[in-house]
Formats: sequence, C-alpha cells, structure tokens
Amino acid sequence: HCSPCSLSVLMARAPVPVWLVPLFLSAAVARHPLLPYGAHRGDRLLEGGDDSASSRLQLSTPLHFYGTEVPALYISTNGIIATSEPLQEDKYLATFPPSFGVLAPFMTDLDTTDGHGKVFYREDSSTEFLGLVAEHINRGFPLDDFEPRNAVIVTWENVAAYQEKRGDSISENKRNMFQAVLASDDSTSYAIFLYPEDGLQFYGTQSKKAYSGGEKIYAKVGFGKGVETFLFWTNQGAYNEFANDEQSLKNLVRSSNSGKKGVWVFDIGSSSNNILAAQITSIFEEIPETVNQYSSHGEELENTDYIKSLTEEQTTSKYQSPDAINEGHQEVLYEVPSNQEDHQYGVHNPQPAAAEDSHYNVHRHVSPGDPYIDQGTNVTPLEIQPVQFEVPQFPQQNPQVVVVDEEFDTGVVFHYNTGNQQTCDTNHHRCSVHAVCRDYPTGFCCRCLPGYYGNGRQCVEEGTPQRVNGKVKGILYVGTNPVPVEFENIDLHSYVVVNDGRAYTAISTISESLGYSLLPLASIGGIIGWMFALEQPQYKNGFSITGGEFTRQAEVTFLPSNDKLVIKQRFTGIDEHGHLTISTELQGRVPQIPFRSLVHIEPYTELYHSSSSVITSSSTREYTVEFPEGTFQTYTYQWKQTMSFQECIYDTTQNIIPATQQLSVDRIFVLYNQEEKILRYAMSNSIGPISDGSAEMNRNPCYIGTHGCDTNAVCRPGQGNQFTCECTAGFRGNGITCFDIDECREQPTICGEYTTCNNQPGTFRCECFEGYQFSEDGQTCVAIERPINHCVTGTHNCDIPERARCIYTGASSYICACLSGFSGDGRSCIDIDECQSIQCHVNAICYNTPGSFLCQCKAGYRGDGFHCALGEPEKTKCQHHREIALGAGDPVLIRGPRPVGQFIPQCDEHGEYTPVQCYPSTGHCWCVDREGNEIDGTRTGPGIRPPCLDTVTPPPPVGPTVRPDLVPLPPGTHLIIAQSGKIEHVPLEGNSMKKTFAKTLLHVPDKVVIGIAYDCVDKVVYFTDISGPSISRASLQGGEPTTIIKTGLGSPEGIAVDHLGRNIFWTDSQLDRIEVAKLDGSQRLVLFDTGLVNPRGIVADPVKGKLYWTDWNRSAPKIEMSNLDGTNRKIIVEDELELPNGLTMDPYSSMLCWADAGTKKLECMNPSQPSRRKILEGIQYPFGIASYGKNLFYTDWRRNAVVAVDRIVSKENDDFQPQRRSRLYGIATAYAQCSPGHSYCSVNNGGCSHLCLATPGGRSCRCPENTIGVDCIERN
Repeated sequence: HCSPCSLSVLMARAPVPVWLVPLFLSAAVARHPLLPYGAHRGDRLLEGGDDSASSRLQLSTPLHFYGTEVPALYISTNGIIATSEPLQEDKYLATFPPSFGVLAPFMTDLDTTDGHGKVFYREDSSTEFLGLVAEHINRGFPLDDFEPRNAVIVTWENVAAYQEKRGDSISENKRNMFQAVLASDDSTSYAIFLYPEDGLQFYGTQSKKAYSGGEKIYAKVGFGKGVETFLFWTNQGAYNEFANDEQSLKNLVRSSNSGKKGVWVFDIGSSSNNILAAQITSIFEEIPETVNQYSSHGEELENTDYIKSLTEEQTTSKYQSPDAINEGHQEVLYEVPSNQEDHQYGVHNPQPAAAEDSHYNVHRHVSPGDPYIDQGTNVTPLEIQPVQFEVPQFPQQNPQVVVVDEEFDTGVVFHYNTGNQQTCDTNHHRCSVHAVCRDYPTGFCCRCLPGYYGNGRQCVEEGTPQRVNGKVKGILYVGTNPVPVEFENIDLHSYVVVNDGRAYTAISTISESLGYSLLPLASIGGIIGWMFALEQPQYKNGFSITGGEFTRQAEVTFLPSNDKLVIKQRFTGIDEHGHLTISTELQGRVPQIPFRSLVHIEPYTELYHSSSSVITSSSTREYTVEFPEGTFQTYTYQWKQTMSFQECIYDTTQNIIPATQQLSVDRIFVLYNQEEKILRYAMSNSIGPISDGSAEMNRNPCYIGTHGCDTNAVCRPGQGNQFTCECTAGFRGNGITCFDIDECREQPTICGEYTTCNNQPGTFRCECFEGYQFSEDGQTCVAIERPINHCVTGTHNCDIPERARCIYTGASSYICACLSGFSGDGRSCIDIDECQSIQCHVNAICYNTPGSFLCQCKAGYRGDGFHCALGEPEKTKCQHHREIALGAGDPVLIRGPRPVGQFIPQCDEHGEYTPVQCYPSTGHCWCVDREGNEIDGTRTGPGIRPPCLDTVTPPPPVGPTVRPDLVPLPPGTHLIIAQSGKIEHVPLEGNSMKKTFAKTLLHVPDKVVIGIAYDCVDKVVYFTDISGPSISRASLQGGEPTTIIKTGLGSPEGIAVDHLGRNIFWTDSQLDRIEVAKLDGSQRLVLFDTGLVNPRGIVADPVKGKLYWTDWNRSAPKIEMSNLDGTNRKIIVEDELELPNGLTMDPYSSMLCWADAGTKKLECMNPSQPSRRKILEGIQYPFGIASYGKNLFYTDWRRNAVVAVDRIVSKENDDFQPQRRSRLYGIATAYAQCSPGHSYCSVNNGGCSHLCLATPGGRSCRCPENTIGVDCIERN
C-alpha cells in the first residue's frame, strides 16, 4: 500500500493544487499510448498556424460543463477547446481563465506553421472507441458505471512552441504531444487528458509582449466557465486551474489521478461551480526497492532517488507522521510558498470515514451539483481548492439548522436608550429572530446567536451572500458647467460575496453627462464593502458593529481644484425580503472626466477610529484617468467620513470595538457602461490592525479569503498561517471537499417502521408511507383510517337531492341539511307551503312549488305577481322591434351598416335578443349585445355564423351553492410557488398535495420572485421580480423565461391574470399604484395611483368583471374592489385588519379569501355579502395564498412551508417544505383547465382596438398611456 500520509513529504511545498503531486509511485516505465486518432479514423485536420481555431463543431450530444449544456465546441492550436469562439491569443494566453468557456489540457502559445506539428479532432460514437473511453472514466470513477453516448477527441501531435525570429530559449526540436477526450451521456460529461511519456518537452513560452524582459509564461491546465452575466454586472465564472508551473506540468506525465500513468480524468458536468477530479490511489505490484514511504500500517519502506528528484527543488518539508493521525482527529500540515513566508494549511476532518481495504478512493454521484470525495479510506488524500474568482455565489440550496446553546457569547448589539430601565420580558421582540435577549443591571441588549453576526437587532448568517437595494438622488455640478445635473429615484443594487469580502455595486440609470465623472467615487459602494469586510481576529466589520443601521456622511475634496462633494447615506437595516436597504444623496461638484475614458484606482488603506456610537475616517487617495487617446493622468482626492449608529451600553463584558482599525481595499474595478447607462463598482475589503507595510499583518487565509475550504465547510484559523477546513454538521470530508452524509443509507432504521427516509443535504427527513401518518409523538407512523366521502359515493342517508344536500365535513363524516324551502333534519325534508305566509298581490294567484312558490297575475293583469296592474304583459325591446319589422316592413334598423333586404330580429323564449342575428336573404350574420346593438368586428360572410356569446346572464339558481368539495376538480392541477430565485410546482391529487412529485419549474437565481399568477389558456406562469424590477413569464412546460416589462416599475409585487380578456394586473408598492397591460406587456394603463400606500395582493374575477386587492397600510389597512376597468372602486373590508398580504378567489364558489400576517388569521367572504368568516387563527407569518377545492394553501415565512387548510372544518391538514429552506412568497393554482364562464372581452377583444376591460354585464374599451387619439377610441 502507498498511504496518502506517506506522500506528505512530496506535497510539502507544492506551489499548485496538491493533488497534482504524484498520488502513487510506480516502477513501470512503459510509454502509455494515446487513444486512436488520425486521418484513417476520420479525424479533421486543423489548419496550421500560430493562432488557428476550427469552425463551429456542432455536437450530436450536448456537453455538460459546469452544470450547463454546451451545444458546440471550437478547437484551437493553443492547446484548448473552447465553448464559444475564442478571442485572439494575446487577450487570454497570459492569464487564466479566459473570458470564454475553456477546457485546457495545455494552454500556451503553440504554433503549427510550416509543418511544426498537427492538430487532429473528431466526434466519435463508435462502440469500439466509446468502450476505450469508458474504461478510463470508470477506472477513475469506479462507482459511476458511466456509459458514454458520444465523445470528442482532440490530439495535438508534435506541436511546437511559438518562436520569434530573434531567438528563443526553447529549442526548435522540442515538441509536445497530448490529447483530450470529452465524453457525454444524457446527464453529465467527463474529460480525459492524456500525456504520453516524453510527450511534454517544454512547459511554456516567452510572452510576445515581453521579449526584452525575458518573461516566460508557463502553460495552464484547467477548466473555466467563462464570463457570466448577472443583473447589473458581469463576472468571471467558476474555474479550476490544476497546473501552472514547471513542477506541476512535469507531474502530468509521471503521475495520474485515475490509476494509469499520464491519464487524468475529471467530472466536468455534475457541479455548477467546480470540476470534480478522480482520486484513485492504486496499489502496484512493482514498488522500487529504494522507495522510502509508509505503508498503510505505518511501516517504513526503502528510500529511493525518485523522491529526491521530486523534492530537490524544495528546501523544506513539514508533515505529521502517520502515528499522529488518529481516527478521531485527522489533520495534515504542509506548506505553500508565498512572497515572504511559508503558509501552513491544515485540513481538518472531525468525522473521518472508516478505513476500508480498497484499491480505490472513489468518487460517487448522488445528485448533480454536489462535490464528493472518497469515503473509502481513513486518511483522505489532500486537495487544495484553487483560488477562486470573485463571483457572486448565491445562497446554498440547503442551509443548515444550527442548534444553539444560549449561553454562547457571540457578537454585539443594539442600544436602546429609552430613559427608563427596560427588560427582555417586554422587549425581546426588538431583537432579531437569530438573537437572544440578555438583561443587565441597567437595561437589556440583543446578541446574535452563534453562526450569525450583527448588532443583535439585525443578524445575518455567517458566510451567506448579501444583497443591498436602495435609491440614489442628488444635484451635481460637473466640471465648470454652471447648470447642475439633477436626478432622483435612481436604482442602486449591490451584491456581496461575504466569504471573499468582495462587494459589487451597480447604479442605474446614470446619464452620460454624469456617468464618467462619477467613476472615481467607488466609495459610494465601498461603504457596503466595509460593512462585510473580511475580519482579522478581534476586529469587526461594519455590519458586526452597526447591524446595517447607521448614517454616513462623507466629504470628498478633489485636488487641486478644491471641488467638494458631500455624500449622505442612510442604512435602515434588513427589509422583509432579507435585503439591506440604503438611501444615498449626492451634492456638490465633481471634476469632469471625458466620455469613453477609463479610471483606475490602486489599492488603498483607510483608518477607522471608533468612539461612542461614532466611527470616523479620513484618507488621501489617488485615481488615474486613462483618456480615449491613450494618455494617462493621476489625480488626488481627500475623503473624510463619519458613521453614526447606536450601540448597546449595558453589556460591559462584551468585546469593545477596537479604537482604530485599518480597512484594506484592493482589486478595485470601476466602469461606466455608456449603452446601458449603468455605473459599476467592485472591490475586495478586509479589516484588521494598522499595518504600515513594513511587516505583514495577519495573512491567515481565513482572514484574507485565500482558503480553499468547501462551501459546506468552515475555515478555522490556527497559529500563524495555519488553518483547518472543517465540514459543517451533516457533511463529511477533509474540509477542502465535503460531501453530504447519507443518514438514510448509513442508519437504515433511523426512521422506524412504515417510513421512508429522505436524505437531504446536511440532514434527512422521515416521511410516512402512503396510507400512514405520524402519531401524536411525531415519530411513529400509524395507519390512516381511509376516509370515505359518503356525499360523493352516495352512501349517505340524506333525503333526495331535490329536497336536501349532503355536506362533507372531513374524514368519513358528513351532515345533512334541507334545501331552502324545505324543513326537517336533512334525512327527511318536507316542503314548506310559502303560500300560507307569503302575500301575493290581491290580483294574483299563489302557487306552491317544491321548495319554492310562484305569484302570477290574474288574466287581464300584468306584473310580477307581487305588483299587478290592468293590461297585457309589457313587451321587451326585441319583441317590440320584431313586431314593427313584421308589421311595417320598414324596421327601425339596428345601429350599424346592413345589407339590402328585410331584417327581422330574432328573440329568445324570454323575449331577449338572441346573440346571433342574421339576414335571411343574404346569410350575413353578426353578434349583438343585450340591447341589440351590433358588436364591431363580428360580421361574417354568407353562410358563416360567428361564435357569439350569450349576452343575458341567467338568474342564479334558487337554493344553496355547490360545496367546494363537490365541485369536479380538473386533473393535472398544480400549485406554483415563488421561492426567491426559483419557482416550484407541486401536483395536486383531489385536494391533496403530491409532495414527492414536487419539482422546480424554473431557476432564476438573479431575480427575487414575489408575485405569481397563471394563465390557464396558454399554460403560462407570470411573475414579478423586485430586484430588476421586472415582470416576466414562462411556460409551465419549461423553457427560458421572457421579460415582458422592465421599465417604469418600482417594486412590483402582486400580479393577476384575466384569462378571458387576456390582460395582466399588478400592484406596485413603491410607486403606490395598480396597472394593467396585455399579456405581452404592451398597452400599459395605470388604473389607480391615489389612495394606495402598500398595495400587495391582487386577484381578478374575469367572469364578473371585478378586481380585488389588499393594501397593508399600517395606519389604515384595507381590502378594496373595483370593476376591471377601474370604475366603481370601493372598500369592502377595513375592520380587524393589520397586515393583509395574500389574496385569492375560488372560481367555483366565488369566495374571496385573504391571509393577514398581523392578526395571524385566514379569513373568507363572499364579496356580494357583508359577512366574513374566520377560517383559521394563530398562524405564524403568512404571505401568499391560493385556493383549490375545499382547501386554502398559504406560504408561511416562519415555517418556510406551504400549509394546507380545510376551510370547511377550519383545520390545517398538511404542509410542504421545499428541499431548499428559504422564504416562500407568492403562490397560485395552475388549473389543468379553465373554470367555466365568459366575458364580453373574450370574443374579438370585445370589439376594442386596444384594451378590453370587462365590467359586470358589459365592457370598457380603454386606451393605453399616451395613445389617446385617432388610432384609439375609448368607449363603454
């Protein structure tokens, strides 16, 4: 055995990721052959040259790369395969990664001009070749059992390094040979890099731009996703660099990660942010007699010159002997050279896997996107994560639940200066939900729990990326211009990668006249960087001190002009969406910077001085302007700033804020995008002690962000530059790579009988078998008594349906109730003779009918039976019209052109106009309204009848309405749920959620989805996004979302769809208005912009032409309604409301229901009646609500769940928690088919030229904003 521990000598001073150092030693020296290639195998030959690239190679099976699908590839001379057309070589060869997606087996400046080597490539799906490829992959990943469907093979044969004619240090006769194979199936892809013995004879080339300095650029081996585009910025995507200097490049030939010399295998498709390398440490029968290494039992073997040759360039090595590594605590130390001192890295694994006698350390799939390491041995081979890019990392899909001992002391707090001593008994609600309240002799303080930081009033989870949203306004003079530039309501969005201390800020929309001149003001966003700067020990960043609740005033003086600018910023903590909020105001004068100039800001430091509730700082900095013509000039400006906040003065034992701290800012990036009119700032921040540059401050990787710990690991600083990476609870590994512990597999009986164990990242969940439910102890599953709905099966003992109804009350229970007009117990109902008590007119006769009665005027009288007068019954308009037409032959023509000929209107049995009217002589037909007027655009040619809708709504039936649970529910119905950056859907079966079939409908990680609605006609989801802000739509069948509205929005929240009129309605809580538009986002019209404070939930009733919405105005909360055209607006609920959030309407029962996060209630009402009913009280924090059948479904922010409530019996009956635990927002029902009903807008857009908005019994034609005129006519 070759124990991984025994190789720590070899890894002691590796300047690159350690796994590239040989993982095994072999005496075999046979040259490893490449996979078959060449013209006889059907290969294409890349055109010779210094920087040649192939045309687009379309793939028959897409390549899965960093979790995305790549449809085509490009082959380059320079040892790379690109996922998009590569740039010119001078733009990417000197650095890694390039801006385009790349797979680099040996990226350097290669040249195949004049026969200096060849590059072959092909796509191959032959069984023979795929078998060879699968052999390599399955040796590296033995548990994956991978069967490729297709592969791409690229071979660089005897290629030369580029050489300038003036001479080069690389001999012309040195050539390199290597190969790359990319294999794919339907779900993932692998890469194989092959390097034959003596295949690499040079390891880099000289830069074409640096011959005078003799700069040598080493080849790069690795993978890069390329530039990613976010909402307001672009950043380099994920990448993994595996070799970048001579030593690591030499190891490519003489080592391996797959058990075969010179063969390196990588899983490139499973994870969205990482490449997974094989980790095979094979056992070889031939061990050189002179090799000095440790066996797995700690026995020392012989020494060899081979180790000496590997370590002769390394002056020191540190490692622990295998004796020091025990099963309870696994830690290996090694060193990586730095500029001034050696950094020791420790990999800590508190839960090592049990040792197994295996030839392999294996990588195993559970689900795409999760990193895995070997579980097979007690000592895990070390891997150092390469230094990663500064890219926004979205919150982990499965945050861990931390059990906190409330005696732990963590962070700091908030000052409550009330004048009287206050205690936690009456003030604990003023603390964050992630904080504890502590009483002190003179008052109380809030303190964040372990795993969180802040001031106690505001706490955020450690390591979680943060978002900041706000507005910018100001009055600025630019240069010598006497006319100021005024602006207001400008959006500011910031994203902070907390583990790296890097803040990205975007401000839009900034005019060109101002944008370039604001480039030096990176500190506008820099204050956000200070809030989340990486902290040195005993030092605190801004959020740890203030909790994001403070004011900042900065004065900037530009030299030598002495122009001054004042920046005022107010941070108001975390809003209901978990985002920090900021307002910024700028006033003063800034020097003018010419259009299309660039600004460069060098790294700087700044001292922050703290006293009671005040932090001040001042500094003098420089910025350099690169003018469009290529010249440079450096300028100086002075910054003075003050931050005011409140701190808790009662806790004298708490760590005091250091009197002086130094903020170090580097990697500063500023850019103004002229086309988008967006100003972007980015910078990395760390805070610690004062350093004058003569000595290194604490450079522990945990404090400066250069650790390689897994995203599911915590970086624990040690002595000096040592650190350990420790996997968090529910994960196991060496800390560099952590994989989820499958509790269900390791402890098969953990959940008990009649249960299914559902493993989840970092935890697990027990679920009862179908037909079982948890008993009162919450742990044991017991059989469910199968409920029988006797009302549906007909096994009840109620009277016949003509006299009684059966009401299902849940389980197997029901009640019987007599219909209106009958009396009895429901099992036996007797008709009530209303004629005994109800008085008809004296000239009318009363007729008793089953369940009702009828009053009819006597002969010679007309009327409704309650009022009778002498004379015949009054004729309707249609009857009168028809009489004239038949009698006179010259009818009163209905409005609109008519063909020549006799027209006789047709009336129905009630005397009303039939919806279709025709000329019998010509066959022309058209639609009419209830008054007999022709509906524009409906006239057809001879013999064709238009699809007209009934214009007369039949009267409602006498008696009770159908119960929700008796309505036939359409199959294939789903709940759709907004969860910040994604939309989930859960199928419904009957009234129940099929939770095991829940899945994500749409991933939109750069959006915060709030409101959600569904169009049952086109089966499309519509949703609002407050981060854009924007309104978008996506098909329920999948596909990319389409943004339909992205301008003129503040904070769009609730959204509703009128599926008959083909319109959408939405609320905007920032602009305080309600708008309507067509489904494609066109023809926008503001319905209401007055009388609104915080509008949120909104729902449309297209059949009745009604619109309902909530307004959670804290001083006067209310629920309002209007017609869909905005007329007849009125308040329908205003008492006993606090925070009405979600709103829904059941299309079958016409019940309007809402969720109130203040009163903690669900309530319902029929809008046509004044009474309201409390469905459920004592809920936690509801947001969205939807209705289906007898159930209401609401999202709860406290429970992070969808909760189902039976509104008939007022009882919670189920809940659903998505796999990713985070805040849930809007929820809607996606019906498989539309509910019955029609409106006047559902045919030919109601005859309207633009917006058709239904009203009760009619419609309104409305014109969108700024289009009233000859091309649009408004009418009712």
